[in-house]
Amino acid sequence: MADRDDVRLSKHLSLVLRHRPGSVGLELDPRGWVEVAALLAALGQHGRSVTREDLDRVVRTNDKQRFEWDRAGDRIRARQGHSVPVELGLAPAEPPAVLFHGTTQRVVAAILAEGLGRQQRHHVHLSPDAATARRVGARRGEPVVLEVDAAGMARAGHRFWRTANGVWLADRVPPEFLTPG
Repeated sequence: MADRDDVRLSKHLSLVLRHRPGSVGLELDPRGWVEVAALLAALGQHGRSVTREDLDRVVRTNDKQRFEWDRAGDRIRARQGHSVPVELGLAPAEPPAVLFHGTTQRVVAAILAEGLGRQQRHHVHLSPDAATARRVGARRGEPVVLEVDAAGMARAGHRFWRTANGVWLADRVPPEFLTPG
């Protein structure tokens, strides 16, 4: 499978494992896991022939490390970003003083006025550094990086979680904790 095919497969896995498992006839367990054999069979039945080796490579080489295996390597899930109900089992974590959020110029004014909400996802996604946030924002247009006063939010009682791939999650970010970077 070529790199371009890996990118397409990664995007398709994101769709299936985060948003629409039913699109290939799957159901995620309460923590977002699905059996690898069931995933491969479902993808094949829906016109996408994928081997375990293809899946291993996409999980291993995904630049954002979006997917993870269970300890036995028999199940797979998306690490975050779900719009379907899942409980990832993450423990609250003490954030660094500052986190970052990448977005686009066209929505900055609204975000600064209203804050960041989950939208259709379970959490707001925050980056540990400005460069990562800039890459995130660039996916949808001219990127803008917002600084998040994570220490101030924590002092005010907001909770944070950190995924295994370094993405920070929060339920929301009120506007008073946001500054254009």
